[in-house]
Amino acid sequence: MSLLGKFLGVGGATSASRVLGFAREAMIAAALGAGPVADAFYAALRFPNLFRRLFAEGAFNSAFVPIFAKEVEQNGEASAAKFAGEVFSVLALILFALTVLALVFMPAFAATVIAPSFRDTPEKFDLTVLLARIMFPYLAAMSLMAMLTGILNSFRRYFLAALAPVLLNVVLIGVLAAALVQGWADRTIGVTLAIGVVVAGLLQLGLVIYGIARLGFRFAPRQPRLTPQIRRLLRLAAPAALTGGIVQINLVIGQIIASRQDGAIALLNYADRIYQLPLGIIGIAIGVVLLPELARALGAGEQKTALTLQNRSLEFGLALTVPAAVALALAPTPFVAVIYERGAFTAETTAAASMALAAFAVGLPSFVLVKILQPGFFAREDMRTPMWFSLVSLVVNAAGSLLLFPVYGHVGIAAATSIAGWANALLLAATLWHRDHFRPSAETLRRTAMMILCSVAMGAALYAGWAWSSALFTASGILIRIGIAGALIAVSMAVYFGLALATGAIDRTLLGRTLRRRSAQ
Repeated sequence: MSLLGKFLGVGGATSASRVLGFAREAMIAAALGAGPVADAFYAALRFPNLFRRLFAEGAFNSAFVPIFAKEVEQNGEASAAKFAGEVFSVLALILFALTVLALVFMPAFAATVIAPSFRDTPEKFDLTVLLARIMFPYLAAMSLMAMLTGILNSFRRYFLAALAPVLLNVVLIGVLAAALVQGWADRTIGVTLAIGVVVAGLLQLGLVIYGIARLGFRFAPRQPRLTPQIRRLLRLAAPAALTGGIVQINLVIGQIIASRQDGAIALLNYADRIYQLPLGIIGIAIGVVLLPELARALGAGEQKTALTLQNRSLEFGLALTVPAAVALALAPTPFVAVIYERGAFTAETTAAASMALAAFAVGLPSFVLVKILQPGFFAREDMRTPMWFSLVSLVVNAAGSLLLFPVYGHVGIAAATSIAGWANALLLAATLWHRDHFRPSAETLRRTAMMILCSVAMGAALYAGWAWSSALFTASGILIRIGIAGALIAVSMAVYFGLALATGAIDRTLLGRTLRRRSAQ
């Protein structure tokens, strides 16, 4: 399967999860709005998610995948199985200790990290502690899943692991459907959602275990020991812990500051969910596929293949990210209103969430660029350089949030996140260029320039269409709103892709060949 085909496969599975995630968030918005239980649930969920991104998807996978992929490429499956068994045992021991500590000291974590301003509302603070305790074991399930996913990805099996997050949304949608039909109290909804998160984590872990079994790869857990390979993994994982979880760390900084404004955490989460759709389809698809592919190419000494992988990844990422960012920045309101505006989610809530979405959208290309550029360091087992750039990004985000929040409220926090994303992406790109590890080809640079021009033309058409239809949209019911939003999307896609294909901004030959292969499967 071609690189583009792998991107499309992972992106398709991820988009299914994101679409169901929209349904889930819309149901949470209808049931809880931007009230105290919604704030408590999202704050509590973000805490295990932070550790998951840092130690599982971030540090662990960034360090484990290059070592494991090269082990398979250079020493064979038997050696890789031994390494996997050693890693599994050490990881399980660390997760057990971390979970026990978190459950015992959760009130202190809530008062200092999760949402310190909640202490002013004791009932809200106590609920946040309870929900965080219920959901923290989700971290263990997701971390073990991340290791097994790294094994699957190293063997170029991407789809099943990318599909696993669908289970979380299916479980939570089921909980919310029962809550809305039976009229549960807000607190009951929050607690049941937290239980559903843990159940979904176990189901996701079970799915990737099935994938490993179907692959035919076998490994046995061993006595936890600090072998040379484990020490190597830990040395790489330590700096990657910060690098891999930079987005989550930035969001936590914003959450701490946002907790000073009632409803701000929920508003940022609703906006985050929308811009995460293109980020998930594009950025995560590239990150999942590119790291093991690049590690195997460099492990085999195939420098030309490595450069081609990076150029094609950059083209694919920007071809979809730039127009998505323009659309969400210029016309966020119809998307927020169609997805969320019902029940407790009012027109005023839509306006507030739309402003945050526009600010997030400005940084969307940078978040995808980070996903494209970081594997160029990780595949060479250089974890420290991205770590330093992540620290710069953290400082930029914290300073920006503190400066902008008093003036712009929750929108300032979203804007600071975007500014920090661009700082990180530019530092990564400049360093790869300076080291001659990746300099985009002349053709890739030409296509990038054309993508930007095509997106500008699309943005003009979208802005004109929204200006013409906004009054009707505001005065209409949900069906008319869906029709207007759908028409805006269709016109924007026609303008952008028509121009992109006509000008060569998108490689017509590669796209046609990939689509023919997929249709033949």
